[in-house]
Amino acid sequence: MANIPQKVVDRYKATVPKFQKVLVDAKKRDLNEADTVTIVKDVLADVFGYDKYTEITGEYAIRSTYCDLAIKIENKIQFLIEVKAIGLELKENHLRQAIEYGANQGVPWVILTNGVNWQLYKLRLDNKVNYDQVLSFDFTAINLRLDDDKDRLFALSKQGLAKSIRENLYERTQLVNRFAIAALIQSEIVVDVIRRELKRTAENLKVESDEVTAILRNEVLKRDAIEGDEATKAQARIKRASNKSLRTVKDKADETPSPASAAQTPQTPST
Repeated sequence: MANIPQKVVDRYKATVPKFQKVLVDAKKRDLNEADTVTIVKDVLADVFGYDKYTEITGEYAIRSTYCDLAIKIENKIQFLIEVKAIGLELKENHLRQAIEYGANQGVPWVILTNGVNWQLYKLRLDNKVNYDQVLSFDFTAINLRLDDDKDRLFALSKQGLAKSIRENLYERTQLVNRFAIAALIQSEIVVDVIRRELKRTAENLKVESDEVTAILRNEVLKRDAIEGDEATKAQARIKRASNKSLRTVKDKADETPSPASAAQTPQTPST
């Protein structure tokens, strides 16, 4: 759970139930996109804590196209926000448009919302634009008695920016996903454990690490989790972490004197 200031929690308690009712009613009336943008601006100000007049910018122009809203603090854009009509289901083509906005301006954080559903994405702006979903929630289903739900709100709140909540969530998505777990399963340490456990099941059973790895790749793991750019990056990340851990263990071992060397330490002669 994030360390959320009490005044922020109190703000959530005072505003979230009100906007949940507003959003439910707005969805029943099937409000258009312009009216949905108005509600979203109020949510950004009253729930998430941004100043409506100085930090929430409407119709932000990016290379002759427009993004509905932007959060701009001290002349730096923190979020680009693409808003769709409240009755419209958020789809991939909406996401592509929002991602294009972010990539063109070099803004890595993009929010896609229809007022009810909120999705946060982190762009990786290298030679090829890739993105990861960091957060997704239904605002009308938020339960303020649940710490996880308060954390979701805090990730989009102004006070959460100072605590790097969104960055921490992104780091988690990079470590807890199918690519990272598949890479971990194929790592030398895990393969060695599997090989040893197999050898325990039958006396004189011979199993090589390469054989275990081949079975994992060809028969156990899904292909989309072990092939492609994302899988390659995850494998490299796991390998770096494993090598770093091994170096740390070795360094500690080198620093610890062996019992034999300790016994051979010359004693100062008594006078």
